[in-house]
Amino acid sequence: MATFLYKLGRLAFRRRHFVALIWVALLTLAGVGAASAPAAGSTSFSIPGTEAQKAFDLLEQRFPGASADGATGRMVFKAPEGEKMTDAAHKATVAKTVKELRDGSEVVSVTDPFTTGAVSKDGTVAYLSVKYDAPAVGLKDATRDALETAGDDARGTGLTVDVGGDALQAQPDAGGVGEAIGLAIAAVVLVITLGSMIAAGLPLLTAIIGVAIGVSTITVLAKALDLGSTTSTLAAMIGLAVGIDYALFIVSRYRAELAEGRDREEAVGRATGTAGSAVVFAGLTVVIALAGLAVVNVPMLTKMGLAAAGTVVIAVLIALTMIPALLGYAGRKIRPAGEKRRKPTGTALAKPNLGTRWASFVIRRPAAVLLLGVVGLGTIALPVSQLELGLPDDGSQPTSTTQRRAYDLLSEGFGPGFNGPLMIVVDAQNSDDPKAAATTVTDGIKGLKDVVTVTPATFNKAGDTATITVVPDSKPSSTETEDLVHAIRDDIASKADADVLVTGTTAMNIDFSQKLSDALIPYLALVVGLAFLLLIVVFRSILVPLKAALGFLLSVLAALGAVVAVFQWGWLGGVLGVEETGPIMSMMPIFMVGVVFGLAMDYEVFLVTRMREAYVHGESPSQAIVTGFKHSARVVVAAAVIMMAVFGGFISSGESMIKMIGFGLAIAVFFDAFIVRMAIVPAVLALLGRRAWWLPKWLDRALPNVDVEGEGLRTRAEKDADPDEDRELVRV
Repeated sequence: MATFLYKLGRLAFRRRHFVALIWVALLTLAGVGAASAPAAGSTSFSIPGTEAQKAFDLLEQRFPGASADGATGRMVFKAPEGEKMTDAAHKATVAKTVKELRDGSEVVSVTDPFTTGAVSKDGTVAYLSVKYDAPAVGLKDATRDALETAGDDARGTGLTVDVGGDALQAQPDAGGVGEAIGLAIAAVVLVITLGSMIAAGLPLLTAIIGVAIGVSTITVLAKALDLGSTTSTLAAMIGLAVGIDYALFIVSRYRAELAEGRDREEAVGRATGTAGSAVVFAGLTVVIALAGLAVVNVPMLTKMGLAAAGTVVIAVLIALTMIPALLGYAGRKIRPAGEKRRKPTGTALAKPNLGTRWASFVIRRPAAVLLLGVVGLGTIALPVSQLELGLPDDGSQPTSTTQRRAYDLLSEGFGPGFNGPLMIVVDAQNSDDPKAAATTVTDGIKGLKDVVTVTPATFNKAGDTATITVVPDSKPSSTETEDLVHAIRDDIASKADADVLVTGTTAMNIDFSQKLSDALIPYLALVVGLAFLLLIVVFRSILVPLKAALGFLLSVLAALGAVVAVFQWGWLGGVLGVEETGPIMSMMPIFMVGVVFGLAMDYEVFLVTRMREAYVHGESPSQAIVTGFKHSARVVVAAAVIMMAVFGGFISSGESMIKMIGFGLAIAVFFDAFIVRMAIVPAVLALLGRRAWWLPKWLDRALPNVDVEGEGLRTRAEKDADPDEDRELVRV
């Protein structure tokens, strides 16, 4: 591996014009393709195998044209103090609003609150419902704008008007200010780490090019593969993160090779052969983690994972080819590592760097450092035992949004459960008396706890399928509402002479959360298992990969514990702008496992391969740890700070989901890089000594020798330095 990449790096350095031309051509091709690509259109969201999805599919068959998965919107009106919505003037205003909405595009139906009884008991609150023929993620922006502005005239008459429903759930804007701040911090850290604007600009430039190619390719394929904008957001976030990391690793190693007196082409070759090998295997672990999302069997997650994995592959290829080419263009503008710290005579200062001093400290007190790190992270992970999973609704929005105000008005006028009605589908096709079966279901649900309203059954034209709407007494994200869904499925369904299915947004969220919870263990086993095997090949050790996997699990659990404490319990909520606590987003655990595992293995591979390289080249286990930290700690710290800045920028988002993801990933990177990789890893290696690099002889013979440490390069250099060896090679 190292020898092949060494040759590739030197080739890219010498043929820099050709390499640069290829990447510019690919960027242009992808950009032109994205600009001319057809619009993605509606993006479907399905959860195969769940009861809620089966009910949606059944409604599509039995109620054709009803748009069972179409978006819904609610406009909520509140009369001024001392007045009622039933006053003639207010009724006329609402009627005008209903007519205006019915004339809009993509609208299937609009209800009149005064004919459907959608007025609160005290007469102060009323609402209308809008049904669309496209799902929420597929609505046109003009349709959303029409819904939001339709109440302007009503507001002018003194009514309070707010709008909610999934129709307003446009894809959150995760970029903007947060992303700009992250890139600015990344630029500063790169300048400090690499010593010049030119060197710092290379990782940023190549990462942006890689993301542009990846996102443009996703845009080209969006319509054909039914890809949503969330797919591009994730791919951009991950691609930017690993793109900067991988380029930073190679540029940093290049400067270290220059510092050892090698010419620039040789330094590029060796940097690509050694740090490039670490990049390849680090990239493979990220790809495994992201592609492994297919295990969950949710098409949306599978597509997101594969698209992000493709962007990571692009980042690896750019790091291995474009970075060497750009280093050729940079020439002497990129200085050797430590050049500023050299004396005028040219001799380097003897003072050890911070990484060396820290590693020496850990080696002297490995047991204390290990105990402190494990106990500290274990304590932070304790809140995970109280983890509650769910999906955010309008009740988790900031109070400044119209969605949140509409949610609160409905809760005030009709009760908290009104924001999350359940739809019961009664499939009586095989029943002797469909109407009697539906009546049995209706009466049974009325007898359950936590039920406020049960509407009469509505049958399709064939008379074999009915829908019943149930309004719970508790808010959609509460455990009481979840218990009600299970009670209907378990108790009512078993007594009915028909198939009874529960669906609706609330039931879909419950099923989605359960599916993700069930998939977490198989996903962990697959990702960690495959990465464990890969790391055995990289490190030629059993205990080092085992330690890497266990350390990762510890950091992820601690990060999830911090997320629970902040977003579920409300700790430090005021500091982070968390306005509403509640269940943790159901995607959070599996999402954090996938993303953080890949990034954690980046740091593990880059840090420990340098230790392994020193050990293979004859240093003692303890000295190899110090050498690894001497050359790698600064870069790993810089990479971690950059990632924390990129992810932390999302905490400023007004969307609770984006804020939670940003905080969770930033804190996870902090725990993994600074506590696990920088403290626990050297402590464990110091305690294990030579046993850390033990590998059974039979396994050593069976494993391929990928030579990540660059031993082949050292052998090659020794042969090149021996003229007799060269003559012998010519005679042969």
